[in-house]
Amino acid sequence: MVRLAECKDKTEHKPIEVLLLPKKVYIPLSQHLGKICVPEVKVGDLVVRGQLIASAQAHVHARVHASISGKVTAIQDWPHPVLGRCKAIVIEGDGSDKLSSPSRITQAEVDSFSAEQIRNIIFEAGIVGMGGASFPTHIKLNPPKPVDTLIVNGAECEPFLNSDNRLMIEKAKEIIAGIKLVAKCVGAKNVYIAIEDNKPEAIKQFQSICDKRYAISILKSQYPQGGEKQLIKNVLRKEVPRGKLPFDIAVVVQNVATIYAIYEALYLAKPLYERTVTVTGSCIDNPKNLLVPIGTPIKELINYCGPITTKPAKIIIGGPMMGLAQFTDEVPVIKSTGGVLLFSEKEARVLEEEFCIRCGACVRECPAGLMPCLINLSSEKSLWQQAKDYGVADCIECGICNYVCPAKRRLVQTVKRAKLEIAK
Repeated sequence: MVRLAECKDKTEHKPIEVLLLPKKVYIPLSQHLGKICVPEVKVGDLVVRGQLIASAQAHVHARVHASISGKVTAIQDWPHPVLGRCKAIVIEGDGSDKLSSPSRITQAEVDSFSAEQIRNIIFEAGIVGMGGASFPTHIKLNPPKPVDTLIVNGAECEPFLNSDNRLMIEKAKEIIAGIKLVAKCVGAKNVYIAIEDNKPEAIKQFQSICDKRYAISILKSQYPQGGEKQLIKNVLRKEVPRGKLPFDIAVVVQNVATIYAIYEALYLAKPLYERTVTVTGSCIDNPKNLLVPIGTPIKELINYCGPITTKPAKIIIGGPMMGLAQFTDEVPVIKSTGGVLLFSEKEARVLEEEFCIRCGACVRECPAGLMPCLINLSSEKSLWQQAKDYGVADCIECGICNYVCPAKRRLVQTVKRAKLEIAK
């Protein structure tokens, strides 16, 4: 693990603001791992906020809901922050913000839900891992092996990002209610709330309301602390074996934003149609943490936080280490969008790649215990089986190898290529 410049000061003390309702949203049919959804509506249909608009006949998928009320004006290809382009449902808002299910659920009703009912509501709400993985949550909360420990991931170790931090500060009680539901769902007897020490307000909030059932684990601020396997190692002093998943050692890790979405689904009958996003960077004058409808083009977030002081040379969705550079500001916010970063030409410059000098820096710093330099060589030579043997599937693509490499090798890029080729 490495210590990075945090660059969180511009937004860490800024409360979450509700973005002005967009006039039009572009809601992708794919916002999750698994089967791409099929539209449940057609052009010309009137929809309300929270209405189901797309699903799939497959176990691994996440339902998609309208994020504003209005009229479906198109179902078309549109820029996507991860896939490049993807079919999206275009909704032109009517300004009424009408909800499909505005009712609240009583505590007694929530307490009566079984684990299976909780998972079904999570499925109906279209909830996925909101820390970036986008894996459908109803599947993750039905592990094939018994689980005794739940780790709540409040690390948010990427520089610049504060969306999870602000949720923990402003919605701690609701997150605790969500934690109870997740623990019941997986049968976890031990619960750890893991927060990095650079989030003192969030730590104070949880310390003031948590009882003895929950252990608050205060971790050093370092990267990539928020990776599942790294978090398990630092909280429990256990290691997930290569090729295995957390449930193989009786652990489930769940991000705080996902847990808050679970709270809203169970207590407010609210599908996942909006999320908190940090908008920041050196090119923007008024960075903010915003509550944003899914499908909102990021240019609307940028304009809301303007003015733009310098034309950005690079726009990144996510954090600077694992986020993806975008080719247009028309890409919409999706369920896994935690940040929009605007970098200047100086910050975004790409350094010239040189020959590997076999220094071993990438090997020493790799949090997954891999040899990135050898995976890189295998990928460049199209030796896909060799890359597989070197454990490319266990790479979490954290970017540390790129960060520490004195030769500025494109190590993560070649890892991504190897994974794609092996998947074929």
